[in-house]
Amino acid sequence: MTKHLYISGPMTGHEDFNRPAFHEAARQLRQAGYRVTNPAEKGLPDSAPWQMHMRADIKAMMDCDGLAILAGWQNSRGANAEINLAHALGIPVHGVIVWLAAASKAKRKEVATC
Repeated sequence: MTKHLYISGPMTGHEDFNRPAFHEAARQLRQAGYRVTNPAEKGLPDSAPWQMHMRADIKAMMDCDGLAILAGWQNSRGANAEINLAHALGIPVHGVIVWLAAASKAKRKEVATC
């Protein structure tokens, strides 16, 4: 079964809401074989209140198997809320690079057993 990951990271206060970092992480994770929910693709208007964005993000996160966190998450109120909720619910939380390494290891193991 393919893991479904939610990307969590800082948006508020970043140029273009940090979308380039979110899109690049989504591209890499999808290329590695993961299903990805990217909050930068959700379609809410930028002008929507922060709380509305967070409610939509948390709803989407609940359908995922893990969180892939971006650099700078420590300074993000939203990412901290998502990560704390994930920890409380037993949802794995790792940096993007950790998820990519896990996918690479799984592919090597799969090739070795063929």
